[in-house]
Amino acid sequence: MVLIAVPVGFVAGLFGIGGGLITVPFLYYIFGSLGIDQQYIMHLAVGTSFAIIIPTSIVSVLTHHKFNAVDFDIVKNYGIFVVIGVIIGTIFAATLKTKSLVLFFSIVILFLGIYLLLIKEREQNIISEMKLHLKVVLGFIVGFISSIMGIGGAVMNVPILKFFGYSINKAIGSAAAIGFLIALFGATGFLISGSYLKTNLPLSIGFLNIPAFFIFIPITTFMARLGARTVHKIDKNKISKFFGIFLLLVAAKFFYEYIKL
Repeated sequence: MVLIAVPVGFVAGLFGIGGGLITVPFLYYIFGSLGIDQQYIMHLAVGTSFAIIIPTSIVSVLTHHKFNAVDFDIVKNYGIFVVIGVIIGTIFAATLKTKSLVLFFSIVILFLGIYLLLIKEREQNIISEMKLHLKVVLGFIVGFISSIMGIGGAVMNVPILKFFGYSINKAIGSAAAIGFLIALFGATGFLISGSYLKTNLPLSIGFLNIPAFFIFIPITTFMARLGARTVHKIDKNKISKFFGIFLLLVAAKFFYEYIKL
């Protein structure tokens, strides 16, 4: 867990993600090796991931905010629909079969990665307003998928905000802030659902594992600060390309998981 927490925190700050894309698979394998009830291993990995993302995203957002890279208006106006998606997603998560969702997620991430690799950073970023119906639809989809996968949603929100004219830096900073909302409501949802199902998992409250939370937090919050500072020293075009490559790797990993399911 200590070894995993270092790259998770750095990548979280660098790309504005919560780190769940790395945390969830590793927690899944760790909990599995500890002999935890197979029926609830994925739920525990996702719920714990959300709990870890909360403080990590706070540090990431505060650091990005120092560089004026967080648009709190879009966080409020768009984030509320993301939260609705998260709440509904966590309700379904306890019983939902994930194979088709994993395939859908893989395809979405693949196209987002290709989009970021092909797009060029504009000399002047003219932000176009996101219409209400797009906020509702995109926000709900991002929140719903994120809640089931245990992620902060930035892998979808960064390309979405880029599409509407945000610079890569501001897209990453704003996505990190939205990720905090996703993690907060996601962690609460998994805590409640795990408690309601009376899972009685070792050293856990609901679907939140306490030792994993306390091992990850000090490391990921420190590394998230380093990652968030680093992103503002790198050429914007390079950041877009790095993020695009990162998404393609994530897509490949999820396609592999789909084949195994």
